[in-house]
Amino acid sequence: MSKVTLFWFRRDLRLDDNAGLYHALKERSAVLPLFIFDSEILENLDDPADARVTFIYEQIQDMKQQLNAKKSDLIVRHGKPLEVLKTLSDEMAVEAIYANHDYEPAARKRDEKVAAWAAKAGIEFLTFKDQCLFEKDEILTDARKPYTVYTPYRNKVLANLSEFYLKSYPNDLYESSYAKVKKAEPLLTLKSLGFERSNIEFPPMDLSTKMLKTYHATRDFPADEKGTSHLGLHLRFGTLSVRELAREAKKYSPVWLSELIWRDFFMQILWHFPQVENQSFRPEYDKIAWRKSKADFQKWCEGRTGYPLVDAGMRELNATGYMHNRVRMVVASFLCKHLLIHWYEGERYFAKKLLDYDLSANNGNWQWAAGSGCDAAPYFRIFNPQTQFEKFDPDGKYVQKWVPEYGTDEYPQPMVDHNEARGRCLQAFTKVLKK
Repeated sequence: MSKVTLFWFRRDLRLDDNAGLYHALKERSAVLPLFIFDSEILENLDDPADARVTFIYEQIQDMKQQLNAKKSDLIVRHGKPLEVLKTLSDEMAVEAIYANHDYEPAARKRDEKVAAWAAKAGIEFLTFKDQCLFEKDEILTDARKPYTVYTPYRNKVLANLSEFYLKSYPNDLYESSYAKVKKAEPLLTLKSLGFERSNIEFPPMDLSTKMLKTYHATRDFPADEKGTSHLGLHLRFGTLSVRELAREAKKYSPVWLSELIWRDFFMQILWHFPQVENQSFRPEYDKIAWRKSKADFQKWCEGRTGYPLVDAGMRELNATGYMHNRVRMVVASFLCKHLLIHWYEGERYFAKKLLDYDLSANNGNWQWAAGSGCDAAPYFRIFNPQTQFEKFDPDGKYVQKWVPEYGTDEYPQPMVDHNEARGRCLQAFTKVLKK
């Protein structure tokens, strides 16, 4: 039986400039690409038409076609990853498994189990950095500690961001190392996975020079649909290389580059402090007397708070799986500060709805909004959702699109008074944080 090397796609759904795939193709022969629809992840999704599954499926379909054109194939399986890998090792002579690093707590546990099994089975399991510019311990303070404040982290990154870290991997040089197949396997259907195709339209991405050059001036205005790149979904699933994006950002937009660095920052926070997944980075924030009003939380979820920018954002999220970044800050602050509901409740709701949901960034931004995270805003800084509306949607175009009844008798009165809610929040926070 001929030996094969598996390349296991996870958060890196592309054939070009893919670090782990590059190393597999360069170092091995008969490299057989693999994707596993993780049954444990899929079982936790509530919506049978979850658009993220559709997006992944379409990328898998496209990569399989590309590989078929090279006389190779993409093997696609559904199940628990370790069980799938064990089955494949029984079916073929697997000598190595290559993949790219994943930094989330559940993924780390998964990979630890795979590594332990592979070692016993005599199979090499090798992983590489691909989804970020810097990872783990690559950027540390002078005291060799992880950064917990963004600005000095960014400064250290910029000081070290040489061409070495931005160079693409030339995967195409080693395409002859793909395993050759006589007949490609049929692709699993969405139905066999327990899903159906979503009718949500994925936002068109834009990495044009024009967008990058104007990003600093347009990024805060949600009515300007061309003011941001809409690349979050592609970064989340790795359909684009972060190295390519950073090269363009470095040339044209220091502000957009800083957004990529924020992404790395939150990834290394999750790596070094995995407890933040479900606990406050600043533990004292979990001691605050958070309210548990299901009715208030439901109004927030449905966009019926009586604050137009908050409501527009939540309705956009529910309808499209996307929300403008400025609006994400406003709706998160409103839930944590005005309604005094724990950030984790909002973080979990975003996890269900956001197409570009990424645990490290979502968690980091929610904790920032609540004041409980690293590099947190002072707890006494509370966004006024009405003035945010007036400042960032001055013509009301964004609100009119998502809250057409705004300005009529049908639109509800604010569910809380801003000043009263602010006072309640400060009182609850001060009671715990001033001790």
